[in-house]
Amino acid sequence: MQDTRRTDLKLLEGGVLKEAEETIKADHVGNNPETDSDSATALQLFLDRIPINNSIPGIKNSPVVELKTGDTVKDAIEFLYTKNAFGAPIVDVLDPEIPLTRFPDRYIGFLDFATLVLWSLQNASKETGKGNFMSLLEKNPEIGNTKVGELAKSFLWNPFFPVRLEDTLFHVLLLISKHRIQVVPVIEQSNLKVTGFVTQNAVIQLLLQSDGLTWFDSIAEKPLSEFRFENESVSFVYGDESIADALHVLFKSQTGAVAVINRQTRMLIGSVRNGDVYLLMENDKIFRDRKVVTVEEFIRIETSDRDPDPTIERDMGALLSAGVLQLRNKYRPRMDSPVTNKKTDTLKEAMKNVARTKSDFCFQVDDSAYSR
Repeated sequence: MQDTRRTDLKLLEGGVLKEAEETIKADHVGNNPETDSDSATALQLFLDRIPINNSIPGIKNSPVVELKTGDTVKDAIEFLYTKNAFGAPIVDVLDPEIPLTRFPDRYIGFLDFATLVLWSLQNASKETGKGNFMSLLEKNPEIGNTKVGELAKSFLWNPFFPVRLEDTLFHVLLLISKHRIQVVPVIEQSNLKVTGFVTQNAVIQLLLQSDGLTWFDSIAEKPLSEFRFENESVSFVYGDESIADALHVLFKSQTGAVAVINRQTRMLIGSVRNGDVYLLMENDKIFRDRKVVTVEEFIRIETSDRDPDPTIERDMGALLSAGVLQLRNKYRPRMDSPVTNKKTDTLKEAMKNVARTKSDFCFQVDDSAYSR
């Protein structure tokens, strides 16, 4: 069944940046080697001359919090939830008496809220009954009292690849595309501490400012079919499956999003993303009924922090950069309004679609209204 799922939809997650980077690295490749090489070189030179400190707004607008290797899973989840933070860098503090003077000694990874919650649910999959999510951790101390540092054994940490304010947009682009990360931490040179983040969406919006320039359009106006997005694996659940089923697939796939398909029509009707996991703590009823409520019911839930129209054109700037790093992100598209593109659309159209909807991914669908 999984093989069938992969043929229905294609996920573009970080792909616009990945393909741009691969085009940059391509030297004398394609039907017109000289033109392709000139455009790639021009793009690289352009990006490598733009320092992020005066080109991307709002880097320091989102408060930075830290997790320690000695923190428990329960405390880490409660801390991130209280601080409304999507995740935090992990500090390795073995001895508080020993000062940390070198950057590599301080941060050893990055852990997001959704991963902590999904890991907890995965290890307590047989648990049922009343209560809320935090009571589940209290009743299962082998889960709640697990140290953050121990999660490294399960490969749950994200890599920590920071940049400094004087680094260029090209440097950020390479990190995002190579390591498939959606945010890049920014280190302050003076104290070697994380002071903010650069988001993938902010980079895409900045790249789109080159719209109309020949060297940019020669790459971005190619159809998606010329890139390798169709090789991307897509996980999905049917709308009549339970929330618990969707969360299980979301944890196992580690793609950040699971497509929701109508079983009868095989149409895409929505998605469940890492950014939606916080709703299990916002709504105790959803948590208690997660094995009963269907995914289709879940994706249609209205949230109080929803932006009434996420496609309104306005100068988001620093506000957007900070907003997308919060658990309660009012700019995120509704779960039942998936962002899509067709393979005949251009790379530029996909980038504009992602930027306009304030999303961090989109699904590539076929021409028959999402059906196979």
